[in-house]
Amino acid sequence: MSGEFDVQIIERDDRQARFVVRGLTPALANGFRRAMIADVPTFAIDSVRFTENSSVMFDEMIGLRLGLVPLTTPLDEFEIGDTVTVALDVEGPATAYSGDIESSDELVQPADENIPIVELKEGHSLEFEADAVLDTGKEHAKQQGGVAVGFRHLQSVTVGDDIGEFDEQEPEILRGAIETDEGEVVLTKEFDHDLTNKYPGTELTVEDVPGAYVFHVETDGSFDVAELVLRAAESLGDRADELHDAVTA
Repeated sequence: MSGEFDVQIIERDDRQARFVVRGLTPALANGFRRAMIADVPTFAIDSVRFTENSSVMFDEMIGLRLGLVPLTTPLDEFEIGDTVTVALDVEGPATAYSGDIESSDELVQPADENIPIVELKEGHSLEFEADAVLDTGKEHAKQQGGVAVGFRHLQSVTVGDDIGEFDEQEPEILRGAIETDEGEVVLTKEFDHDLTNKYPGTELTVEDVPGAYVFHVETDGSFDVAELVLRAAESLGDRADELHDAVTA
């Protein structure tokens, strides 16, 4: 995939990031979003074999909950279709949590330990063995590592003259990030998303910056956000190269 893109990180930690990409078309921005949702594979519990379930929930209901437990996914160590066996054995009175799931591979573990699966009363128990399968979000939503992926135009703000002494300034609500007159990108949460808090008593002009988009990306913990973004970009580039080769062949 060819093209010149400029990327600016606004904020980032292990599981979420907000960044600006310049040089995109709307279609390419949306393709990048879809790649982060559907193209990057994760492990998810697929088939469950219950040995004992005397809880108040049916096997099928527990199976659905298990499919939503994020599992750490070291992509360089596995290929799509690979499986890892996991198991759980909990007796009540207790709550069975995701942290009670034991894996046959130390690299594939619950990404969070405090996700409740089911509350077990006195005399109740839950025991099962299950297969976690590596696949992509295009096959099933439970294997989408990007749980919140969105983008919007970067908006620039031009500050004009002071408003009249007795004129009332209406709120100017923006979300995400803006670009100031000085070219600085600022998070809107820094001024409570109301532009008039940052520029009180002045005339304001807000316009979309052509070809510039603010992405907000969160992962479920299967991998960190940098891994998700880079893998999605590689996938999008590979598909663009395949299309180019097919057309020019």
